[in-house]
Amino acid sequence: MAEEMLFQNALSRAMALCSKREFCIGDIRAKLDSWGIREPDQKKITAFLVKENFINEKRFAEAYVKDKFTLNKWGRIKIRIGLRAKKIPEKIIADALDGIDDRIYNDTIESLIKKHRKSIRAGNGYEIRAKLMRFGLSRGYESDLLYKITGEIE
Repeated sequence: MAEEMLFQNALSRAMALCSKREFCIGDIRAKLDSWGIREPDQKKITAFLVKENFINEKRFAEAYVKDKFTLNKWGRIKIRIGLRAKKIPEKIIADALDGIDDRIYNDTIESLIKKHRKSIRAGNGYEIRAKLMRFGLSRGYESDLLYKITGEIE
């Protein structure tokens, strides 16, 4: 009886969490594990949440991409790595990343690089370009775009 109460309580808590914001299956599994829910019950709860559309990996990936790009100014590479860490299928990741408009993406990276350029102190153009490249790569942007943009800034 206590086991059934624990299961129902965990299911209710998980439903409440998922109704407030997007979660992936891995996030919910981690929460259930931290609450002390056994593996078979975790599977039942996540299956129910997916069936009732509380959890939708495609919806989660799209929200993750939108948030990380617009708020954190991350590039496609860093976003892809973050979604892979959450065990989102590659097809869903690719579809979600396709939702980023290329023009806005290029404008974002260009403005980030130009803004960062103002704070760089370096002896020559080579050092400046290297620092800008490292900055852009750390944000998850593609090296070919960075080469093009840093070449134009010089």
